[in-house]
Amino acid sequence: MGNILSTRQMLLKAQREGYAVPAFNIHNLETLQVVVDTAKEMRSPVIIAVTPSTIDYARDEYVVAMARVAAKNTDTPIAIHLDHFENILKIKQAIDVGFKSCMIDASKEPFEENITKVQEVVAYAHRYDTTVEAELGKLVGIEDDLVVDEKDSLYTNPADAVIFVERTGVDSLAVAIGTAHGLYKGKPKLDFERLQEIRSKVSIPLVLHGASDVPDELVKRAISLGICKVNVATDLKIPFSNSIKEYFVENPNANDPRKYLTPAKAAMKKIVQHKIEVCGSNNRY
Repeated sequence: MGNILSTRQMLLKAQREGYAVPAFNIHNLETLQVVVDTAKEMRSPVIIAVTPSTIDYARDEYVVAMARVAAKNTDTPIAIHLDHFENILKIKQAIDVGFKSCMIDASKEPFEENITKVQEVVAYAHRYDTTVEAELGKLVGIEDDLVVDEKDSLYTNPADAVIFVERTGVDSLAVAIGTAHGLYKGKPKLDFERLQEIRSKVSIPLVLHGASDVPDELVKRAISLGICKVNVATDLKIPFSNSIKEYFVENPNANDPRKYLTPAKAAMKKIVQHKIEVCGSNNRY
């Protein structure tokens, strides 16, 4: 491929063929390498996602530069995606630098305000062949600095979804059907009937957020009912950091990042492999 792509064709192909493209949140060179190298081995399309705090940490130019090198070294599709961005100016700046996929998250706003903000981002992004994801309804839990109380959690209303998609021209829609960010207190219960109704009324690709701690069979069922992008973040951070902790317990005098980050990458790779299999995106290219 050689180029960073928008998610448009990637998600439409997944929608047609009944699988999902995994979107993995990365934070640095090592986590990006794990995601891209594993996707290349497994012949899977992949979306490299970054949150606003990751951009604050790593800078958008660095992420774009790393992704460009990664794209040159693989012939499977790679997209870089802004995940849960609320600041429209920051979205525009990242698009100018080279991001081809973004999420404007105005789901905390009233319905009309959400639409207005998404319309502004869509108008800008589509000039640069950049795809836009938006969210209708709220997810509980914590996504970086974004905190949503359980009592404020709102599921996506199917009738509202139709109006929202028509008026915004958005490319994909994140739906709230019972998933949460982070780890769950109990077993998650997903509203599959609601998902089916949204799918029957809305033609654009649907996205499942908060899928890290959701049992595989529930994610697979959601994909079978029309989800074609699955976000994974927390499930990657835990094995990566646990491996580093274990390394220092066994090697208390260690100081070489290459030594302690290598087993961390190996631990994270197992999760990336597994999530690609759950999404059914392996051997698609």
